[in-house]
Amino acid sequence: MIKALTYIQKNLVWTIPVAMGFGLFFGYLFDTSSLKQLIIPVTFIMVYPMMVTLHVKSVFKGKDLKIQTVTQVINFVFVPLLAFFIGKMMLSGQDAKYGLWAVGLFLIGVLPTSGMTISWTGFAKGSKEAAIKMVVFGLIIGSLAAPVYTKVFMGATIDVNMLHMFKQIAIFVFLPLVVGLLTQTYGIKKYGPKDWNEKIKPKFPPFSALGVVLIAFLAMSLKARHIIANPGDIFIILLPLVVFYLISYVLLTVVGRFLFRREDAIAMVFGVVMRDLSIALAIAMTAFGKQGLTIALLISLAYIIQIQSAAWYVKFVNVMFGPPKATADATAKTRPDVEKKELSEDLKISGKASLT
Repeated sequence: MIKALTYIQKNLVWTIPVAMGFGLFFGYLFDTSSLKQLIIPVTFIMVYPMMVTLHVKSVFKGKDLKIQTVTQVINFVFVPLLAFFIGKMMLSGQDAKYGLWAVGLFLIGVLPTSGMTISWTGFAKGSKEAAIKMVVFGLIIGSLAAPVYTKVFMGATIDVNMLHMFKQIAIFVFLPLVVGLLTQTYGIKKYGPKDWNEKIKPKFPPFSALGVVLIAFLAMSLKARHIIANPGDIFIILLPLVVFYLISYVLLTVVGRFLFRREDAIAMVFGVVMRDLSIALAIAMTAFGKQGLTIALLISLAYIIQIQSAAWYVKFVNVMFGPPKATADATAKTRPDVEKKELSEDLKISGKASLT
């Protein structure tokens, strides 16, 4: 089973779109309204494994105040404003669904940052320590700020019950966090740090990937008949999402190149662009009643843009920030040998030429 889940985890780039396709097909053929009861347990399956592997103690290590401060300022000032104005400009139709999609985009903007931040930072050879801190800070600040931000910015579009929203966040964030940290503490005591880190802990993330795939399936199946009846909605939703992520990547790349070393810059990029879509989706589907399904549609499609864009960014990260230090050092070390060899060959050639 672990092998199958690991396969899903390593191939989220296409397993999520496949799950959404199956959800669309299943939801069109069958009445899936009863599946809404699975949202809370599936979300727990998705969030809890991430909390188990979270290094909360690392928050108090290192001296990277600058990168952490800049990242969270971008996360809680620039990105929410960006999401709000893109929603206003590109999702301003007369139909009520446009306003609800704007709420979905705003929820994405106020809920940084997912556990996938750490994974993508690792793929790009960035600073995992900085990324872990970004996840912890973003998770706590975002959970407290989201109900307030949503009420202030989107209160005119949708009725925002802040107390109910706080309760949902407690269920989807703080409960898994507490249980996850207790599990981590117990596991380290029972198995020891070495076995825990090498044998036990790696078994948890694949279950989180399963939760992501299942929640994407649920979101699409619950809205399937509306989507099939209105296929143009997909294209209307995708455009503002592409603009949102594109602007985020460009800004972060520029800021990273001018202000930070390579490893921290990469952590900052993924510490901002990898929004916590899982929690945003769970809140949308539980905190806003029937309207939540319309909101959830945009968040579900954001999975495709977010994962695909991250995969492409990793491929070009060396163009953006240069090669990792180890690679650069290795190149620098071998370069003098190459130059000596070239010089020796030149001398041999010139010597032969003088003899003739």
